[in-house]
Amino acid sequence: MKSDYHINIFYSAEDEGYIADIPDLDACSAFGRTPDEALREVQIAKLAWIAAAREGGKPIPKPRYRPAIYQAAG
Repeated sequence: MKSDYHINIFYSAEDEGYIADIPDLDACSAFGRTPDEALREVQIAKLAWIAAAREGGKPIPKPRYRPAIYQAAG
């Protein structure tokens, strides 16, 4: 099974919508009016983040982030 990056999705009252972010990719986040829209947008942002890192010769981190709930269970 291929591992992928963990994605957090949460509601932002200030932005009146949902924010999705990928903790392993610095500053990789996106906005959506619904959780599904935020997820779609952050998947696009992830591809752009990785492409920009490759183009700039920067390292692409391996997926490592695990929320505390999974760390306690593991």
